[in-house]
Parts: sequence; structure tokens; C-alpha cells
Amino acid sequence: MKEFWRKPWFIKLVSLLIAVLLVIYVNDTQGGFWAQGQSNRTKQTVNKTQTISVPLQVSVDTDQYYVVGYPEKVNITLEGSTALVTSTINTQNFRAYIDLTKQSIGKHEVKVHVNGISRQLSYSINPKTVRVNIQKRKSTTMPIQIEYNKSALAHGYVIGHPSVYPQQVEVTGARSEVEQIDQIVAKVVLPNEIEHTYERQVSLIAQDHQGRQLNVVIEPATAKVTVPVSLARKKVRLKLKPEHENKGKIYSLTAKSEYVNIYGTEKDLEKVKSLLVPVDLSNIGAATTKTVTLKLPAGVVKAEPNQIDVDIRVESSNSKN
Repeated sequence: MKEFWRKPWFIKLVSLLIAVLLVIYVNDTQGGFWAQGQSNRTKQTVNKTQTISVPLQVSVDTDQYYVVGYPEKVNITLEGSTALVTSTINTQNFRAYIDLTKQSIGKHEVKVHVNGISRQLSYSINPKTVRVNIQKRKSTTMPIQIEYNKSALAHGYVIGHPSVYPQQVEVTGARSEVEQIDQIVAKVVLPNEIEHTYERQVSLIAQDHQGRQLNVVIEPATAKVTVPVSLARKKVRLKLKPEHENKGKIYSLTAKSEYVNIYGTEKDLEKVKSLLVPVDLSNIGAATTKTVTLKLPAGVVKAEPNQIDVDIRVESSNSKN
């Protein structure tokens, strides 16, 4: 029996069985690790698709030509690994552009190009082509005109001479557009019932003779507009009018201010020659000083001062006899 266990073919057979068992064991244990590693790699390389809007640049001789008609931005859809798509969108180290350097004056449909995107990403552009109109460039200098709504003024207030800074601007665009410009306008919208000078930075627009806005570049694009709002003023004399005097008393009235300034429209102020000031004496029995609020005639918006002090002296009528 001992000789049987020692036979060479038996030893080889046992060795082969042991080797097979070892291979099976290793495959079973390593398989779990392989699957786990494969899962991690899959997570790292999972694809992501995202669309981003980017400015559309134009390659053209800007000293000679002016281009209109193309969109300001195009959409680029990126597809690839999550990490690379995210990094590309965050850094935006790429650009979308149209090349017009070899195009002639006139209307064209041109292809949108993109450069700077990693070759490991795939992408699509929307729109793929754009229509452009290439025209000769023209620049000119024009004054600024001010428009405002006069109806917003409070009653009695008037507008002085509006001012704008700067007084003129440079306008650049396609020759056909620039030659249509009738005026550069600063439109001011005054608040309703305004009673004070209005000052704002206002956007400028170019208009043709029919009031249509034109597609040109204005430099600077805004201007500071000042619209002075004030009241017409007139200095008038005060006339004191005693009322409700007590019998047996003699009153002497003196206003500490002989004149006041009144405000309103020039037309209304022309009608006022003096300001009548009623002074109620019904409860006055001895010398005193009384503050009287002025009553304004029709058309007068305000008076400065709006109250006056009146010195009142009182004597008995019997003391005169």
C-alpha cells in the first residue's frame, strides 16, 4: 500500500488536483476585487451632457467693416466624463467664433467654429450657422437731444433749461445705419407731480426721422441729464386787514415783515399786486404779538414765509376823549 502512494503518476495526479483547486480559489477571491475595481472605474468615467451659452466672437477687420445680424450668444452642448465636462464649463477656456476675414461686403451665411475644447469631449453647436450682414464701418459725432414729459410737473412749477453731459457722443455702425440717424436722444421720465430738480444718468438711443431706433454703438452709452424744476417767484407787499374788533377798543397793527415772496405760474402771479392778511382780533384785549398764517390766493402755490408775526397795540376808545 505504501508503494501505491509513492507511485510517480499518483503524485502527479494529486499535484494537478491541488493546482486546479488553487486556481479556482484565486479566481473566486480575486473576482470580487476585480468587480469592485471595475465599479470604481465606471463611476469615474460615467458620461455627462450639459449645454452652456457662450458669447459668439467675430473675426473681422473692425477698422474697415461693421457686422450686424448675428446672435450675441450660441449654445454649446458638451458630452464626456463628468469631471472633464464640469472643469470645461467652470474654466471656459474655449471660444465660439465666426471667421469673416475672407468674406466680402454683403449678406452671408457662415459656419460657427469652436476651438479650445478637449479632444476627450464631444460637442455640438446650436445654431451651427448664422446669417450676417457685412457693411462698411462709419463713425460720426452728434449732439444729444433731451426729451421729457412736461405733464409730470406739479401745478405752478416750471422747467428751466435742461442740460446734458457730455453734450455730444461718438456714434459707430454700418454706414447704412449711421446715415439714417436723425438724432441721439436722452429720454427722461419725470415722476408725476414733481416739485424739484431732476438729475439722472440716462441711456442714449439713436433714432431716424420717424423715431425708429437704429442699431449703432454710442460712446458713451449714457449721459447725465439735469432738468431744473422750480416755481416762478414774485415779491409782494402785505396788507393787514383787522377783523372782529371789540367795541370800545382801538387797534394798531404792524407786521414784522412788510413783504413776502409768493410762488406760482407767471400768469397767476401777474394777477397778484399785494397780499391781503386778515387778522382776527376777537379775543385780543391787550397789546400782544400774534402769528398769522397767510391765506394764498388762487394760483399761488406757496409763500415764504408762510406765517408772519403781527404786533397788536390796543387802546380804549374812551381814552381818546
